[in-house]
Amino acid sequence: MTALVRQASGSLLLAYADGVRAVYADAFGSPPWREGPEHADAYLRRLGDDADRDGFTAALVLDGDTVLGWATAWTTPSPFPAERCYPPISAALGKHRTADWLCGAREVDELAVATRARGAGLGAALLDGVTADRTDGRCWLLTSVAARGAVAFYEREGWTQATHPAPGGAGHAAFLGPRHPARTAAPRPL
Repeated sequence: MTALVRQASGSLLLAYADGVRAVYADAFGSPPWREGPEHADAYLRRLGDDADRDGFTAALVLDGDTVLGWATAWTTPSPFPAERCYPPISAALGKHRTADWLCGAREVDELAVATRARGAGLGAALLDGVTADRTDGRCWLLTSVAARGAVAFYEREGWTQATHPAPGGAGHAAFLGPRHPARTAAPRPL
């Protein structure tokens, strides 16, 4: 495998739509996500709008013309969003920490690597591809705490869990990037 990770625009990702869709279905089709093919189709429709978000950036990894993975990120708006998985994150951090730590920061939205390409450092390269240029280090993401493999990956990459959902493995958690200035102030789980 001769994989090449490169910066990508939304239009470049969409030029590889079939491959992006296939990796999305592969990465998010199994537990804990259990997203069906309709979710991969919806992601492609959403990607066009996501590319218009303030601060949008993406990274794509290819082996020849075959998509092995990608990541997308953008600048989190202020006020903090009130849809999707955002409200529990804001409630856990509180209004002031949410505004100070997350609004205006680089938010990693999606990161997916094909199952057959895992273990080769591509996830880390993609994560770096959408965060390294943020000179102030203010990067964050959220993921399901039920995605134990993803949580372990982010922790290995130096990301710090800043919110802690109720025990039992349900809910989402926010992670602060390894250079985020508030990383050491993040509350620790009980």
